[in-house]
Amino acid sequence: MAQLTCKNLTLGYDNRAIQEDLNFSIDAGDYLCIVGENGSGKSTLMKTLLHLQPPISGSIEPGDGLKKNEIGYLPQQTLVQRDFPASVREIVLSGCQSRCGWRPFYNKEEKMVAQKAMEKMMIQDLADHCYRELSGGQQQRVLLARALCAAQKILLLDEPVSGLDPRVTAEMYQLIKDLNKKDGITIIMISHDIAAAVKYATHILHIGEHCFFGTKKQYLQSSLGKAFTGQEGEDE
Repeated sequence: MAQLTCKNLTLGYDNRAIQEDLNFSIDAGDYLCIVGENGSGKSTLMKTLLHLQPPISGSIEPGDGLKKNEIGYLPQQTLVQRDFPASVREIVLSGCQSRCGWRPFYNKEEKMVAQKAMEKMMIQDLADHCYRELSGGQQQRVLLARALCAAQKILLLDEPVSGLDPRVTAEMYQLIKDLNKKDGITIIMISHDIAAAVKYATHILHIGEHCFFGTKKQYLQSSLGKAFTGQEGEDE
């Protein structure tokens, strides 16, 4: 059963459509990469999936018992966020806010969730360090651990390796793969890295002037996929 189903989804701002009539569904355990040209609406789609902005038309239907507080989100990091003066533990714990309800403090269970998330990201030794003193790769691990505190079923990632060097990028991709394969978390990731998308994803959603949704294999065999991955003409 699908965890999320999008039907005839039209995205945009102020009734100005960026993408129209998107139809796709995401099952538990999928690894979906959203690719496409700049300005095609990838980040807008992710914000719409998170209910941070409404669609112009169409619907997003949860299934398989999915609740809003079971979805984690790692947005693109800004320069202001990189200089945030808080400890690693404080930032990771803040990912448990959706679990607290009206409670103004974190309980023992939530602190344990944060501890386990730090251990998965291998940053438990940095718990008392100031976030803004960390390297870019360490900061991304902290933010991913924070998102994990909320991601009981689905994790949404907007360009999670942007600005990272090749070694750290490879480490981040491996961490995300492990969350998907070992922990069974559904991954929805925006990526400009088409090579990584076709390496790790189970499904591809390509949006732009032409759109495609299907398995990675189907995408690589499609004319759109061949053009975008540079394989067009190789079979001729």
